[in-house]
Amino acid sequence: MENSSTVIGPRGLIKRYEFVRAIVQCLYSLGYQKSASCLESESGVSYKSPEFKKLELQILNGDWDGCIDTINAFVDLNHETRASVLFLVFKQCFLEYLNRGDDSLALNLLRKRVPSLRMSKEKVHNLASSILCLKEMELGKIDEDDLRKRLLAELERLLPPPVVVPERRLEHLIETAVTSQVDSCLYHNSPVALSLYEDHCCGRDQIPTETVQILTEHNNEVWFVQFSNNGEYLASSSSDCTAIIWKVLEDDKLTLKHTLRSHQNPVSFVAWSPDDTKLLTCGNAEVLKLWDVETGICKHTFGDQGFTVSSCSWFPDSNRLVCGSPDPEKGIFMWDCDGNEIKSWRGMRIPRVSDLAVTPDGENLINVLSDKEIRILNLLTRLERVISEEHPITSLSVSVDSKFFIVNLNSQEIHMWDVAGKWEKPFKYMGHKQNKYVIRSCFGGLDSTFIASGSENSQVYIWNRQNSKPIEILSGHSMTVNCVSWNPKRPQMLASASDDHTIRIWGPSQSKDMQREKLI
Repeated sequence: MENSSTVIGPRGLIKRYEFVRAIVQCLYSLGYQKSASCLESESGVSYKSPEFKKLELQILNGDWDGCIDTINAFVDLNHETRASVLFLVFKQCFLEYLNRGDDSLALNLLRKRVPSLRMSKEKVHNLASSILCLKEMELGKIDEDDLRKRLLAELERLLPPPVVVPERRLEHLIETAVTSQVDSCLYHNSPVALSLYEDHCCGRDQIPTETVQILTEHNNEVWFVQFSNNGEYLASSSSDCTAIIWKVLEDDKLTLKHTLRSHQNPVSFVAWSPDDTKLLTCGNAEVLKLWDVETGICKHTFGDQGFTVSSCSWFPDSNRLVCGSPDPEKGIFMWDCDGNEIKSWRGMRIPRVSDLAVTPDGENLINVLSDKEIRILNLLTRLERVISEEHPITSLSVSVDSKFFIVNLNSQEIHMWDVAGKWEKPFKYMGHKQNKYVIRSCFGGLDSTFIASGSENSQVYIWNRQNSKPIEILSGHSMTVNCVSWNPKRPQMLASASDDHTIRIWGPSQSKDMQREKLI
């Protein structure tokens, strides 16, 4: 056998014996049986330890007493693991007794041997219930050899090293190394599998940094933009009292699909239904309207002229929506698409609502109340959690995986919180300018790796979520950038809306000639 203390690698951190053993295991798992066996023979390193080989032989031969003695002889096996391993062995023995018709031996094992392991009553009851399961099967015809092989597979997953090599160990080590490189890469934004031949490092050309199109159809300040969930449309709203639905073409160009004209006041925001067939638009201090995306026809108007909506959000079924009002007497409403009220939250506990969102999984309703308070209501458990910020909150955005949300503060900071409530403090992002206006930010990129935000200094800021300082500052707009939206299906496409009456579409850096051609 090879000297187990020999080390390899430039830093001398890898034990040669363990490394070869992991390679052999990997070859077996990939189906290269001959290569694995050849390496074992040439290196003198076996994928299975002598202890496990002995245990394997005893199990395959049905030597249960010898098997128990071997397990009890394992060194550095904690009580819980040892008990779990013995329980599996007793379970196998118990099933085989039943299969052979030795009910008395099976019951004796259940009464005397199993209780000594101090396992939970639930496990013991599950074992006992195996009797009922076996009665439904043809006793005496169960393949004991197959059951024993399954037991060995379970023990391999349960026993600790060095008795066994953890399952797919080499793959896990390599994947961990690759993941570490990805996590440290500020610009990683591609779903393409990484090469093992070189260390990974993305350039800034992986994220949107250049203007590739300017949309000028709005006649006044553009206050809001949002891509559809399927990434095929963009909706925008403006102080010119209109909203526009844009179609994203295959070449990443956007073209006007519908101009929605019905509001009497500036349109402050829009919200896509999860199935992208419907769009909500809200007039500033005005009613909420529901539009059919395909036809551009207004299907319903919610409320009346005296009803003021500050924000709205959809539930995952695309049939229910919730909206909040800055009027404390109105509170929060849940409606169906026909305007029927399903539920409402009013009263002293629901003061002025400035923004809200339903998490994409439909489990939580997040509200921004009275400027500085965030209230998270779990719609399943009815449990509530409150977060207090020191400065006024202007907007709220939730990650696609429903795990995180960000809020913009007029203190020129963006705070990220976890929805589950495990964090005591938020992660903070700084660098942009905001102290007077409503500025909206968003998650974006591959796996929502990035955060983007508008700014009062006419620029767009992009952060990697793990870094509090911006990695990119995009120039192009001439006035305040009110809102940004990252295409959820095209991780290299970003939209920004500005008081300069334009929407800019941002893409990866290109040559100057190509950029000039696309802007024409």
